[in-house]
Amino acid sequence: MTESTSAEPGIAAAVVVRGGRVLMVQRRIAEGELSWQFPAGEIEAGETPEAAAVRETAEEVGLAVKAVGLLGERVHPKTGRRMSYTACEVVSGAATVVDTEELAELAWVTCEQIAEFVPYGLFEPVQAHLDDRLRPGAV
Repeated sequence: MTESTSAEPGIAAAVVVRGGRVLMVQRRIAEGELSWQFPAGEIEAGETPEAAAVRETAEEVGLAVKAVGLLGERVHPKTGRRMSYTACEVVSGAATVVDTEELAELAWVTCEQIAEFVPYGLFEPVQAHLDDRLRPGAV
């Protein structure tokens, strides 16, 4: 029995919410149906998924964030990669595309717009977090 994801580093994604919207980035080169995603990248040796999510957000969009909590982990159904999703809050900065080799653009997306950006749906714990954080009156 072999696991295709065991040899590859896991991928950490940052679920960054600010002002009733979630940050999404568009990959320059789509991976199948995966074009828009959360800021994400490989977890480095000795790094926690939360630390990787914070680092990748800074490297990709120049935004300083802090990890609030791990939302969950799974093998991504579209890529077969081990994924971890971390809820993050903005500490400082304004998001811009910093990693121009990897990213084409970014968008702050409302809860109602998520299906336009990710038509195959989000990982259930991530969707539940966003439903809670993006609802009217949420902090």
